[in-house]
Amino acid sequence: MATERYNARVAEPRWRKAWDEAGLFRTRNEDPRPKYYVLEMFPYPSGRIHMGHVRNYTMGDVVARYKRATGSNVLHPMGWDAFGLPAENAARDNKVNPRDWTYANIETMKGQLKTMGLSLDWDREFATCDPSYYRHQQKMFLDFWQAGLVERKAAKVNWDPVDMTVLANEQVIDGRGWRSGAPVEQRDLTQWFFKITSMSQDLLDGLDTLDRWPDKVKLMQANWIGRSEGLLIRWPLDTAPEGVSELEVYTTRPDTIFGASFMAIAADHPLAKKAAENNPALAAFIEEVRHRGTSAAELETAEKKGMDTGLRVVHPFDASWTLPVYVANFVLMDYGTGAIFGCPSGDQRDLDFANKYGLPVVPVVMPEGADAATFRIVDEAFVDDGVMINSRFLDGMKPKAAFDDVAARLEAITIGGRPMGERKVQFRLRDWLISRQRYWGCPIPVIHCDACGAVPVPADQLPVVLPSDVTFDKPGNPLDHHPTWKHVKCPSCGGDARRDTDTMDTFVDSSWYYARFTDPWNEEAPTTLAHVDGPQGWLPVNQYIGGIEHAILHLLYSRFFARAMKATGHLNAVEEPFEGLFTQGMVVHETYKGPKGYVTPAEVRLDEADGKRRAVLMSTGDEVEIGPIEKMSKSKKNVVDPDDIIASYGADTARWFMLSDSPPDRDVIWTEAGVEGAHRFVQRIWRLVAEAAPELAGVTPATATEGEAGAVSRAAHRTVMQVGENIGRLGFNNAVARVHKLVNDLQAPLTAVAEGRADAALKGAVREALEMFVTIISPMMPHLAEECWSALGGTGMVAEKAWPEYDAALTVDNEIVLPVQINGKKRADLTIARDADQSAVEAAALALDVVRKALEGKDPRKVIVVPQRIVNVVI
Repeated sequence: MATERYNARVAEPRWRKAWDEAGLFRTRNEDPRPKYYVLEMFPYPSGRIHMGHVRNYTMGDVVARYKRATGSNVLHPMGWDAFGLPAENAARDNKVNPRDWTYANIETMKGQLKTMGLSLDWDREFATCDPSYYRHQQKMFLDFWQAGLVERKAAKVNWDPVDMTVLANEQVIDGRGWRSGAPVEQRDLTQWFFKITSMSQDLLDGLDTLDRWPDKVKLMQANWIGRSEGLLIRWPLDTAPEGVSELEVYTTRPDTIFGASFMAIAADHPLAKKAAENNPALAAFIEEVRHRGTSAAELETAEKKGMDTGLRVVHPFDASWTLPVYVANFVLMDYGTGAIFGCPSGDQRDLDFANKYGLPVVPVVMPEGADAATFRIVDEAFVDDGVMINSRFLDGMKPKAAFDDVAARLEAITIGGRPMGERKVQFRLRDWLISRQRYWGCPIPVIHCDACGAVPVPADQLPVVLPSDVTFDKPGNPLDHHPTWKHVKCPSCGGDARRDTDTMDTFVDSSWYYARFTDPWNEEAPTTLAHVDGPQGWLPVNQYIGGIEHAILHLLYSRFFARAMKATGHLNAVEEPFEGLFTQGMVVHETYKGPKGYVTPAEVRLDEADGKRRAVLMSTGDEVEIGPIEKMSKSKKNVVDPDDIIASYGADTARWFMLSDSPPDRDVIWTEAGVEGAHRFVQRIWRLVAEAAPELAGVTPATATEGEAGAVSRAAHRTVMQVGENIGRLGFNNAVARVHKLVNDLQAPLTAVAEGRADAALKGAVREALEMFVTIISPMMPHLAEECWSALGGTGMVAEKAWPEYDAALTVDNEIVLPVQINGKKRADLTIARDADQSAVEAAALALDVVRKALEGKDPRKVIVVPQRIVNVVI
C-alpha cells in the first residue's frame, strides 16, 4: 500500500502541543548540568515576522536543540524590543494608543514564531515597554549616575524643527530629517549622556579577548572607538580677536608640519564665531554649514567647502611663515579640538580643498628612491610610508622618526606658559547621548527643581510610568503637552518641580536584556547575582546571533552596559556579555516591476522558454520586468510571507531551506524552486522511513562491521560525528549536505528492508541508523523527526533524546577518491581502498571506461601514481 504523504499542517501543530504540555523547553536556573546560553537578537514588534527572522531564529534553534541533546542545560529565551518611533507614527496615523499597537503586534508575531517550532522558554518572555522591565532600567540609570557614568551637559545636536526632536546623524539625509523632510538645524541642547568614553581603552582592549567574534566586527568596533596617538599643537595667532592668542590643533601627522598650507576650523568653533561677529558673509556660511548632517558618510561624500576668516596663524618653526584660517564644512567640533592643519600632499581631503581654493601644495613625503627635485603632488595625495622632503631639519628621515623629532622640539618650546606641543592619545568615540524628545520610550527618572537642580526620582517611586492618556495632534513630544504628568513635587525640598520629559534612546533597552533573561522574575533588582554570572551564572552568552547591521552601536553599547553593571554591582565579574558572536547573511530575492511599479513574488508567474525566463502578472497577463536580487524589503515588494510558506509547505521545509542553500554568514537567495526542492526532500525522508517502519518493528538496533550492514553502520556513525561537528561550528549548510549524503546511502538498504529482502544483520544496522538519523535531523527539522520517531515506534520524544554516540572506529573512511588525469587533464575520479598498493591503483585506473576509450586498445606510455593524491595516465 502506498505511503501517505507527510502532512505538515496536521503533524506540526500536534508536536508543538506535545512539547508545550511536557514543558520541554522551560529552563531551570538550578539545573546542575553545564549551562549553555544561546540568544538571537530579539525582534521589534512591527506586526509581522519576515524571512530574515525565520533564518535568524532557525539558526539559534538548531544550536539550542543540539546543545540540549549533548547534555547542556540550555537557556534559549525570547522577548521584544518594543519601544520606538514606529509606534508613535502608528498612533499619529491610525489614532491608536502606542501601547495597544505594540502589544497587538507582539501577540501576532508570537503566534507566528510559535509556528516555526522554536525551542524557546516562553516563560521568560518580556517586552522592553513593560513597566516591570524599564523600572529596573531606570534604577540602573540612577546607579550609573551615582557612579559618575551619567552626565547632563550641553551638546550640539541635529534638531528637526517639524518633528521637534533630536535626530541621530544617520537620520539626517542631505541635510533634512529622514521622516519630515525638514531642513535640520544644529542646536545646543542640554542632554543626558552615558560616559562611554571613560571606558574607551578598556572597550578597545576587550576586543582582543573575543576569540569567537568575526574579525570584521572587531575591526568595525576598533575603528569606531578610533584610538590615535598624536600631538596637540598650539599655533600662535598672528592677528587675533580679543581674548584669543592661539589655535589648538590635534594631529596624528606632526611629521607633515612643513607641508601645512591652511588651518581649518569647525563652523561652531569659538574662533569661527568671533571671526563672524563683524563678517556677515562668514556668518551666513556658518549658518549654511549648520543646516546639514554630521554623519561620517555625509561628510565623506559632501562637497568640501570653506571660507577664509581673515585670521592667520604663525608656523611653530618659522615666525615669518603664516597660514590662513578657514571655516570648513568637513571639520566637526566633536572631533579632536575642532581644528586641523591642512597638509594637501598627504591627505586627499586636504588636497581637494587646497586645489579648490588655490592653496599651496608642498610634497613632504615621497616614496623611497624617488627624486625630491622632480616629485610632485597634483590630483592624488601620497599617503604611504616614505622619506621626508621639503621639511628642513626633517629631510631624509622616515615619517615615524620625524614625528618624534617634531614632538620633542615642540614639547621644549613654551607658549603662554605651556609647551607648544603635547603628546596625546585621542579616541574617535563620543559619549552616548541617550535623550530623545519622544513619548514611546523609557522615561528618564529625574525631576528638575529650580531650587535643587536635577534630582533623582526616589527608588521607592520607580517605575516612572508613561501616562496612557496622551495625544499626538501637536508636533513634538506628547509628554511636554500632557496637562498633569510632568508636574510633581521635588523629592528634595517639596517645592513645585517638573519631570524630565525626555525618554531614553531605545538602544538602552536592548543593551542589557541579555542579563534580564537570566532571572526575569526578580522584582527587587535588574539581575540576580547568583544566576547572572559567576560560577552558577548564565553570562556571558555562549552564542549570540544577529545581523551585521548591529555590529557597531548595539554591540558596543551592550559591552559598555556590562562594564557599567559590573561597576554598580549588577554583575559579578563579566565585562564581555557575548562570548561567541555570529552574524548571519540576509535573505534576498529578485525584484519584479510591472506597469504600475514593484509587485510581490506572490503576484507573479515565472515561465521559461528557449533558455529565457519570463515573468507575468497572474491577474492580467502583463509582462513583468525581472530585476536584480536585493535584500527583501517592503519598498521593493520582494518579500515572501513566512505564514504563506509555512501554510503551504510546513515549518520544517522553511527551516531546512534556510539552513541548506548557502553558508550561514552569506546571503541566501530565496527561490520557489529551492523551497520546493526542500519540500521534496522532506517527503522523501518520510516515505523512506514510513515504508520501512513496519518491517523494523521490534527489531533491536545493532552496529555492524561487515558487508552491506557494515556500510550502513559506517555511514550512520560517520554522519553523526560530522553533523555534530558542523553544528558546533555553525556550519549548518555542511550539516545539511551530510544529511543528504546519508539519505542517499540509506536509500537502497531501506528499500531492501521495506520489500522484505533484508537479513537480520541489515535490519539491525538500518534500525540503528534510522534512530541515529531522526535524532540528528531533529535540531533542523524537529517536527518531521518526531513524526518519523513515532512511526518507528520510539518511546518518548526526539526532543528529549540524547545525541547519538558513535563508534570512532567506524568514522574512519577506508576509501579515498583519486582524480585521474589523461595527459595532465582530469578526466575521471577513482574510488578505491585507502590502503591499495600502487599496482592495484594503476590497474583500477586503466579499467575506467574513460581511460579505456582514450587508449583505444593501446598500452599507455606511462602511468604515474602519487600515493593517495592523484593518477596521471600518459598516452
